[in-house]
Amino acid sequence: MPQPTSPDTRLFTVTADTLVAVDFTPREPRRPRQSRAPREPGPYRRLFAVPGARAFTAGNLLARLPMGMFGVSAIVMIAGSRGSYALAGAVTATGLAATAVVAPWTARLVDRHGQARVALPATLFAVLGSLALVLCVRYDAPDWTLFAAYAATATTPNTGGMSRARWAHLLKDRPDALHTANSFEQAADELCFMLGPVLAAVLCGTFFPEAGTLTGAVLLLTGVALFTAQRSTEPPAVRRAAGRAPLRAPGVRPLLLVCLATGGVFGSLEVVTIAFADGQGHRTAAGAVLALQAAGSCVAGLLYGAVRPKGPAPSRLGRCLAAMAALMTLPLLAAALTGSLLVLAGALLVAGMATAPTMVTTMTLVQRYTPEGRLNEGMTLAVTGLLGGIACGSAAGGWIVEHVSATAGYGVPVAAALTAFAVAGVLVAFGSSNRFMDCRRHH
Repeated sequence: MPQPTSPDTRLFTVTADTLVAVDFTPREPRRPRQSRAPREPGPYRRLFAVPGARAFTAGNLLARLPMGMFGVSAIVMIAGSRGSYALAGAVTATGLAATAVVAPWTARLVDRHGQARVALPATLFAVLGSLALVLCVRYDAPDWTLFAAYAATATTPNTGGMSRARWAHLLKDRPDALHTANSFEQAADELCFMLGPVLAAVLCGTFFPEAGTLTGAVLLLTGVALFTAQRSTEPPAVRRAAGRAPLRAPGVRPLLLVCLATGGVFGSLEVVTIAFADGQGHRTAAGAVLALQAAGSCVAGLLYGAVRPKGPAPSRLGRCLAAMAALMTLPLLAAALTGSLLVLAGALLVAGMATAPTMVTTMTLVQRYTPEGRLNEGMTLAVTGLLGGIACGSAAGGWIVEHVSATAGYGVPVAAALTAFAVAGVLVAFGSSNRFMDCRRHH
C-alpha cells in the first residue's frame, strides 16, 4: 500500500539509461526584485524645475547672443572699410566706455520701475544706434560719426544682470541653487561669446560686412521682447530702496577694480586675435578661434556650478585669478614660439578654463555686498567695470597691434590678468581686518 510522501523525501526513477531524482523539499517563495531607488536629479535639472525658469532663460539667451557679435562685427566692418584696426578698436572702446557710464543709470531705472517697463524701450534706442553705425560705414561718413553712432548703443540693457536678478529673487533662500544658477549664467555668457563671434565672422565674410551688426540688432530686440514678456518671474520693482547706492556700498568698489582688470583680458584678446588671424591670411577663422576660448570657459563654468565650492569666496577669487594669470601666458607663448593659428587656438581653449570660475566667484561677491533692492544696479556696475576694462583692453590691444605686432599684443591680457590678481591679493590680505568684507549680511 503506498505510503504518504514526506516533504523531505526524494524519489528516484530510471528512464531509459537516465537516473531522475525528484526533490519535494519546499522552496522559499522568490522575493520580488527590488527596484532601484530613483536617481536624484542633478543640480541643473533641479534648477530648471523652478516654474518659469526655462521661459525667461530662452528669451534671455536669444538677447544675449548679440553681445558676442557686436564687437567682432564692428571691428571687421570698420577695419575692412577704413583699413585701420586702431580706428576700429577706438570706436568699439568708445562705445563700451559710453555703456560703462549709461548702463548703471539704465539698471537703476530697471530696479525702480521693473524690467519690462525699462528694458524694451532702452533696447529700441540701442538698436537705432546700431542701424546708424551701419549707415555711416556703408555711405563712408566721417570717422567721428562712427564714434557717435556706436556710443548710441550704450542704452543696451544688461540682459545677463537681469537674468541673474531673477534667479536671486527666485532662489533667495537656496544659496547652493543660487551658486548653480550663477554658474549657469556665466556659462551662458561664454556660450554666447563662443557662438557670437563665429556667427558674426560667417555673416560678415559670407554676405556683406554689415550683416553681423544687422543680425545682432534683430536678435537683441526679439530676445528682450520675449524675456520681458515673462512677468511671473520678474523681481518686484523697488521705488525707494532702503540701502545705499551700490557704488558707495562697502565691498563693491574693490570688486569693480577686479572687474576692470579682468575686462582688459577679454577686450585685448578679441582685437589681438582678429589681427593675428588676419596676418595669417585667415580673417574669417578669427571667430572660430575666439570661440574656443569661450568654449573652455563655458565647460569650466558648468563643471564649477555642479560642485559645492570650498573656502571663503575672497580666497577662491584669488585662486581663480592666479590660475587665469598663469594660463593667459599660453597664447603669448603659442604666438611667439610657433606663429601657428592652430596652436594658438588650442592655447586659447586651455586659457579660457579659468575665466568662468573667476567671473562666477566675482558675481557671487557682488550679489553678497549689493544692498537689497538694488541688485540690477549692483550687477550692472560689475558689468560696467568689465566693459570699461574691455574698452581699455581693446584700445591697448589695437595700439600694440598697430605699432608693434599682433604677437606682442598677447602681452596685454597677461598684464591685465596679473593686475586683477594683484588687486584680489589685496582683498584677501586685508579681508579679515577691513570692514568692507564683513559688514553686510549674506542674502
